[in-house]
This record gives sequence, structure tokens and C-alpha cells, in this order.
Amino acid sequence: MDKVISPWSVPVAVDDIPDSGMHVEIDAPAEIRAQVLAVVEGLSTVREILKLSGVFDLTRRGARVHVEGHVRAKVGQTCVVTLEPVDSDIDETVDLMFAPSHAEAARAGEEIDVTLDRDPPEPLTGGTVDFGALATEFLVLGIDPYPRKKDVEFAPVTIGEEGPTPFAALEALKKRLGGGQT
Repeated sequence: MDKVISPWSVPVAVDDIPDSGMHVEIDAPAEIRAQVLAVVEGLSTVREILKLSGVFDLTRRGARVHVEGHVRAKVGQTCVVTLEPVDSDIDETVDLMFAPSHAEAARAGEEIDVTLDRDPPEPLTGGTVDFGALATEFLVLGIDPYPRKKDVEFAPVTIGEEGPTPFAALEALKKRLGGGQT
């Protein structure tokens, strides 16, 4: 997953996660949502972020951290058909494994075997998982790039025998100026 530069940081140190696991809930206040909007505006049709939150359950597996949960948001967008405001609800499922790099694991005296992983783990840098950055990334992934108001469909304009042809204005001008044969 490409990293999104996030102004929202909610780090949790791996060493602070008990063996029984940890539950983390985050909710972005208005000033953080405004900062996140500045990041996602250039990537999408988002006009405003009305709500942004995440709920995560963490479990340690040796040096690895398994994160499951949801990122939920409500964003204000512009309908691509009517150009009217439309609110979009986002609910993205999170199911990721984080692991330290091989160099960090070696310094800690642990070995990480990724040969059995179907998906390589996300990098665990500095011994922390940043849930603000994670929520921002999943927000970006969940944004509809072509939002539409409910029950609105795009109907292309067709020019057929009932209407004028694209060259009708040129034909009329040619006749008015006494132009040649058509």
C-alpha cells in the first residue's frame, strides 16, 4: 500500500500491547479533519470530511502485530453528473499484519519468516503502529472517485434525425452567403 502523508498521528508502541491484545478507538476532531482534507483534496472530489474514525483490535504474534478493524467516514463530495453536493459514507475493513524490517528484527534478536505470508507484512517502523496514518490511508482507499446522487444516471446527448446535425449551422451560413452546391 502506498503511503499517504498524514497530518493525523495516533501512535501505539508495540511494547505497550498486552499479550491479551488491545482495543483502540480513534475519532478525528474538526481541526484534524481539516488537515486531512488538505491531503486528500488533490487526490479526489472531496469537499469536506464530516466524520472520520477508526476502531481497531490489535494482537501480538511475536514481533508482529495483527490489526483488524474498520475505518468509517462521511465525506462531502460533488456529484459527477449533476454537480450538486452529495454525502458519501465510507466503511473500510482493515486486516493487516505489521512486522519490523529484517534489520530491526535482527537487532532485537528475532527472526521473521515471510515465506509463508500470502501478503507481505506492512513495515513496522520505530516499534509503533500509527493509527491516524492508517485511518487516513484507508479513507483515501475508500473514497468514490465518481460520486453520484442517488438514482442519478448519466445520459449522453445523442444527435439523430430528429435534431440538427453538427454541421447544420455551417450549412445555413453557407446558404445565406450564397455558397455553392451541397
